[in-house]
Amino acid sequence: MNLRRACVLIAATVMVVGSWGLAADAKVDQASGHSGWKAGLSRVVITPEKPLWMAGYASRNQPAEGKLQDLWVKVLALQDPQGRRAVLVTADLLGFPKTIYENIAAQLKSRHELGRDQFLLTASHTHCGPVLRESLFDCYALSEERIADIEAYSRELERKTVTAIGEALARLRPVTLWAVEGKCTFAVNRRNNKEAEVPQLQEAGTPLEGPVDHSVPVLAVREVEGPADSAEATRPGKLLAVVFGYSCHNTTLNFYQWCGDYAGFAQAELEKRWPQTQAMFWEACGADQNPLPRRKVELAERYGRMLAEGVAAALEKPMRPVAPRVRTAFEFVPLAYESTPTEARLKEAAESQQMLLRRWGQRMLRQLEQGQEFPKSYPCPVTVWRLGDQLLIAMGGEVVVDYALNFKRRFGPTTWVAGYSNDVFAYIPSKRVWEEGGYESGSFTVYGLPAERWAGDIEERLTAAVERLVKDTSR
Repeated sequence: MNLRRACVLIAATVMVVGSWGLAADAKVDQASGHSGWKAGLSRVVITPEKPLWMAGYASRNQPAEGKLQDLWVKVLALQDPQGRRAVLVTADLLGFPKTIYENIAAQLKSRHELGRDQFLLTASHTHCGPVLRESLFDCYALSEERIADIEAYSRELERKTVTAIGEALARLRPVTLWAVEGKCTFAVNRRNNKEAEVPQLQEAGTPLEGPVDHSVPVLAVREVEGPADSAEATRPGKLLAVVFGYSCHNTTLNFYQWCGDYAGFAQAELEKRWPQTQAMFWEACGADQNPLPRRKVELAERYGRMLAEGVAAALEKPMRPVAPRVRTAFEFVPLAYESTPTEARLKEAAESQQMLLRRWGQRMLRQLEQGQEFPKSYPCPVTVWRLGDQLLIAMGGEVVVDYALNFKRRFGPTTWVAGYSNDVFAYIPSKRVWEEGGYESGSFTVYGLPAERWAGDIEERLTAAVERLVKDTSR
């Protein structure tokens, strides 16, 4: 064999082996997980035992009449080999309000030495969950007795959540972590598409308008098969938990039964497929996204199946092993109000025919009469976690989809962005939405804030804070 022919054969062999290697990369990744992680899981039912008022729609005029599903708080506690911890809580709630967040934060600090950067209270934003302490009170005609029941439930929610976190921390065991993105397509931008027209547009195959984020971030927690120092410890074992998110309002249903809506059905479907697995959902940036069409239980079930299928398909894909390293950062970002209401404006509101606006105006007037000064801004909690190389950005409030899309452009397409985290206090518009106006553009009297609109630099403030925190976690 001459030298030239030998070189050609060697090159061809390298090309074949190289091509096989590229095709096999997925399998190698799937079988080369990182040992060193520890995880603990817990869960607790939070379905109200009394017929409390339901959160989410100002048109509610009576308490709940029963349940279609139980509501849950679920916890995933993580710890890396250096003992650094991160605790994720998911809940079938509209959102955690500030007072509950603050009380839980204080208890986690004293009992478990967890700082604000080390835990996330996330919510599914179901509109079939209970009203909580000092949240949305202006929306409803609440008697003193109803408010007392809400307070009692809120205290019990705090107790159950803190207890569940303690249980998860006590159950730490060796695991491997895996990350991937799936897809689900039922979310519709509600600002750019008329709800009544969406079914016909979908049937005709006409593309819908407006930005959406149909990605489904998925974190898989798997059992370690052998001793931590063995080869088996790096193989993906039994699925212990799957954590996933989606950018879409949980507003398929508006009846008077406790229910997790599509997210509740998605979690139930995944736990049916993997009976020993804990499925956990967090609402991403769905403030301007709706499940359309809606208002039927069978639609909520269908969307739940679609989301569960998106997660299941993602679990079958090559997944990225997550290195055992926790880095966390936190900041309160002061979001300025465009203005606070004048006495004249409040008197006008207090006489409005719209009951929500009337209650807000009357309550704000009482505060003025008592000599209280309205704050000029609101502290928005922003958290950044880096688990291995997986970046998770979590923001308080109802966050519009632009933030997810913009942060993915800034920090990479596999960046995960959660809204509705720690304190859900108002809508969080992007600059684009703020300039366009409309329902999602303000701070809203619906949440009882002493303002009707944010200052125009809201996206600049939040983006600058996220960039600082991402930089902190990259060191």
